[in-house]
Amino acid sequence: MDSPIAALLERKGSAVHAVASTITIAEAVAEMNKNRIGCVVVLEGGRIAGIFTERDVLRRVVGEGIEPKSARVADVMTRNVHTIHSSATIEETMTIFAEKRCRHLPVIDEGRVKGLISIGDISRWVADSSRAEADHLKNYIAGGLHA
Repeated sequence: MDSPIAALLERKGSAVHAVASTITIAEAVAEMNKNRIGCVVVLEGGRIAGIFTERDVLRRVVGEGIEPKSARVADVMTRNVHTIHSSATIEETMTIFAEKRCRHLPVIDEGRVKGLISIGDISRWVADSSRAEADHLKNYIAGGLHA
């Protein structure tokens, strides 16, 4: 749990799907569907202006009756984006997800987007780590009995 997010990014990759704030909601959703992802980072001038998520679609588009083919992502994106540094630990990241009630965190180092971590990425990491630890302990016990 004290592994840095950088280790998780090494394993999963650092690809970040980003869109301009000027595209339509429908175009952003098509991008998300094409890549089978739950969010896109919204960039303006190479900097993060927001994040557009499935939750935004449900609450701010469908819930408000906004027309996705004419409205822009900038009109409905989440603007105050929580971010983390690649040196943040898995445990620190889990705490942010729980406290901020968010599902995606861009990883920012020296002002640049280095990757994107989702709550699913963290869940997989924890499950894999637990399995590896259980296997290690089983092998240790089995090896100890034969000695």
